[in-house]
Amino acid sequence: MTSTIPVIAIDGPSGSGKGVITQRLATTLGFHILDSGALYRLIGLAARKHGVNLEDESALADLAEKLDVSFKPTGDAEDPLSIWLEGDNVTRDVRTDEAGMDASKVAPMASVREAIGLLQRSFKQAPGLVADGRDMGTVVFPDADAKIYLTASAEARAERRYKQLKDKDISVSLHALFTSIRERDERDMTRKVAPLIPASAAAIIDSTSLSIDEVFDQVLAIVTGRLD
Repeated sequence: MTSTIPVIAIDGPSGSGKGVITQRLATTLGFHILDSGALYRLIGLAARKHGVNLEDESALADLAEKLDVSFKPTGDAEDPLSIWLEGDNVTRDVRTDEAGMDASKVAPMASVREAIGLLQRSFKQAPGLVADGRDMGTVVFPDADAKIYLTASAEARAERRYKQLKDKDISVSLHALFTSIRERDERDMTRKVAPLIPASAAAIIDSTSLSIDEVFDQVLAIVTGRLD
């Protein structure tokens, strides 16, 4: 173990299973959770709420510095966290495809990423943290005790996302989701600031043909081995 408070960084593209694995791992280890992707989605929601242009980097950075956000346990195994923005429960809102697209537009902005960095690092608290995102192991927690990079084919990720949203009674098109995922992948992987790439020493797991239990078992084995 390399730090007093251990950090597990789980990165990867949209729909790769980061959220589910992060939540299961945190529950198993008794660690805190950072859903960094939700933070960028929350900036987009806050911007729309306050009439801030999504292309106004300075205004968005100011919004990020003052972001009033909290994650609260729900006791529901399927949705263990509720997400709150300025006192309002926005859990459903941040999971929409529109919120995801907004997050992908906001995330490449250097000043926004700098502004939100301190907020992200503040989640590192005893007994430990499992951080879910796209640059957790490369930028935010480069000294994380264990780094995991989850990936899967765009087709598999679109189908998973489609089922997840339909189960929540959120209307969505499978084709639109596939197109959105491909566009987000392109933006995330080619952006100049903190591009989506596997961190140094990260364990890469392709979950395309794996069940969530199989992925979790692999991740847990890797993490426990590195925390020993």
